[in-house]
Formats: sequence, C-alpha cells, structure tokens
Amino acid sequence: MTSGIQKLPTGFGRLWTAQTVSSLGDGVTHAALPLLALTLTRDPMALAVVTAAGTLPWLLFGVLGGALVDRWDRRRTMWVADAARAALLGIPAAAAVLDGLSIPLLAAVAFFLGLGGLFFDTAATAYLPDLLRRDPALLERANSRLRGAQTAMSGFAGPPAGSALLALGRAVPLLADAVSFLLSALLVRTLPAMPRPVPEARESLLRQARAGASYVFRDRVLLGLALRPAVGNVAFLAVETVLALFARDRLGIDTYGFGLLLTAEAAGGLLGAGIASSLGRRLGTGTALTCTAAVEGLAILGLAAAPNPYAAGLALAVCGAAMGATMVLAPSLRQAIVPAHLMGRVASTSRMLAMCAAPVGAFLGGWLATAYDIRTPLYAAAVLLLAMTAVTASMTSNRRVEAALRAAAPAAEEPARESASGVA
Repeated sequence: MTSGIQKLPTGFGRLWTAQTVSSLGDGVTHAALPLLALTLTRDPMALAVVTAAGTLPWLLFGVLGGALVDRWDRRRTMWVADAARAALLGIPAAAAVLDGLSIPLLAAVAFFLGLGGLFFDTAATAYLPDLLRRDPALLERANSRLRGAQTAMSGFAGPPAGSALLALGRAVPLLADAVSFLLSALLVRTLPAMPRPVPEARESLLRQARAGASYVFRDRVLLGLALRPAVGNVAFLAVETVLALFARDRLGIDTYGFGLLLTAEAAGGLLGAGIASSLGRRLGTGTALTCTAAVEGLAILGLAAAPNPYAAGLALAVCGAAMGATMVLAPSLRQAIVPAHLMGRVASTSRMLAMCAAPVGAFLGGWLATAYDIRTPLYAAAVLLLAMTAVTASMTSNRRVEAALRAAAPAAEEPARESASGVA
C-alpha cells in the first residue's frame, strides 16, 4: 500500500485553509455567545435554551439534509452555507449596537447558525472522501490536520480572542465570525468540482433519507460510531451549559479566565488530534476508540471534583486530548467504509443522533444545576460517558473494524482508479 507516502492533493490545502479561518471565528463566538447570554440573565434554564437552539436543526432536518447533500453539488452547498451564515451574524451584531439583544434573539441566531452548519458539515464530510479517493491512510492524515486546525482555532485561539473582543463591544466578536464565514465561502468556491454519485434509483427524498438511516442502524460498527457521540453529547452539553457558571461561582474565574479555561481543553484537543494516527496504529482503531471514551469520562469526573482553576484546566486538557483523538479516528473510519452515494446520508444520520442528544444534555444540565448543585451535571456526565464506553466497546472492536475495512476495500478501488487522473 503506497498511500502512506502519497501527498495530499492541492485542493485539500484550500479546504484546510477555509475550515481553519472559519474555525477561528467559531471559537470567538463559542466564548462570546454564553458570555453575551450571561449579560442578559443568570437563569441556567435560559442559558440552556440558547445552547440547545443550535442543535435543534439536526433534530428537525438532519436525515433530510443528508439526502439533499447526496443530491446537490457538495462544493456549492458548502460555500452557500457559509455565505448565508456570514449574512446572518449581521443581525445580532446590529442588535448589540442598538441595545436590542435578547435571549430569544440569541436562541434564533444559534438555531440558524446550526442549520447552516448542518449543510456545510455534511457536505464537507461527503466531499473529503471523493477528494482523497477514499484512501484510509490519506483520510486519517487529512482528518488529523483538519481536526488539529479546528481545535487550535475554535478552542485554542478563538475563545481568548472572543473574550477580548467582547471587551471592545458586544457586536465585535459576532462581526469577526461573520468575516471568517465570508472568507471561508470564497476559498471553498475555488475547490475542484467532484462528480455527484449517481443514485441507484429515482426515489423520493424521504425514501432516500430512510435508506441512509437504515444503513447506519443495520451496521454494528457504524451504529457504535454513532452512539458514542450521541451519548457523549448528552454528557458534554450538560457540562457546557453550566460551565460558565461553574467557572465563575465555584472556581472564581473571571471572563478572561473562562476563555483560558476553554483554551486548556483546546490545547489537549490539539495534542489528541496529533497523536490519533499513532494511537490507532499501536492499539488498533477499535481499542483506541474505547480507550479515549474511558479517558473522557474520567476527565469529566476530575473536572467535577477540581478544587481550583489549575486542576480544572488539567482535567479539561485531558478530556480535550481524548476527544481530539476520537474526532480523527471515528470520522476517518466512517469515510473509509461507507459507499460514496450514501456518504451524505450516513454522515448526517450519525451527526443527527449526536446533535439530537445535545438538547437533552443542555436541559439536563440546567435542571440538575437548578434542582441540586452546580457540580451535579458534571458528575452525571462522567457516569454517562463511562457507561457508554462499556456499551460500545464490542461494537467497534478491532475485529469488527478490520472486517469492515476489508469489505469496503473492493468498492473503493474502482472510484479511486476513475478519479486518479484528475487529482495532482
């Protein structure tokens, strides 16, 4: 196998640059949005509404969105989605200048940003295997670079920048994110076009969407890969919903310190993305995924018990490292074993399960914090993560993963030969 010495195609560099720029803007908003909400209310349930709103598009349109992506030109879908999100952010920026921000407005903006993210992320996930000829080694390298850049920008550089920009004015971080979306859209338009997969039959959109969802639920490896982020999002959104309050009230962290706390998680994520390939080779992809899941649960347990900001930062860094490795290994495996004509639907179904679980986690975190204690959502999240590890370990075992890769190899060879002459 020669893919280990092959260069990534030129088009990947432009895709990487576009996502890096956009991720920086996302990191700015990721820190600024909950802080903006905190200037309006300290009600945990109101904060949960804003957090959950961004995930609702996946609940409402996730599988149908994947079916549409499998019909549409994937490059065009990406740049249109980013251009629309750039325009959308002008609304809350104007409201901030006019002192018209409100929790309902922030929730609405989060919802439509999530809708744009649904189409962009699904199209990008489906586009990448075509660009890289479905080569497992190239996919792993590409996802490692994409995940590393995303982590560095959205978590490492973005949150402190968001906190700092917020000090300049409530509209400033929103405008910064809008500019990042616009630049990303312009870069994506320059990517090479890829042929859309020929559908097996002329079917209704709903029937095609059901076929994609059914494919995930029938395959134990794909189902295991989908269940991990689904349960994980219940846990992580429960934590994220109360993290700003936890940091301020229990750890004594101010606005700038909150950005640094998120940066610690991102630093761990950057390390995890960098070592993911090595971890997969040493342990096998299945075992590596089980280990990272267990580490996530233990790290959140450590965060809940953290006596000071330094211990909390260390716990988030460890959790980020495990998440970073997971987010390289799992998507690379999925992209290598799923047929091209189903990629959009399978990706959106898997993401929909994860994102639909997120509102549950957001409201669970808000309720537990209101009914019990601000640390309770963190302890509950740790228990969920460790239970999920035990359930999915056999579904994504090394034996099952290797069998899935062997079964997918013959199907990948023909498209690779057909597209090889068009990629430098």
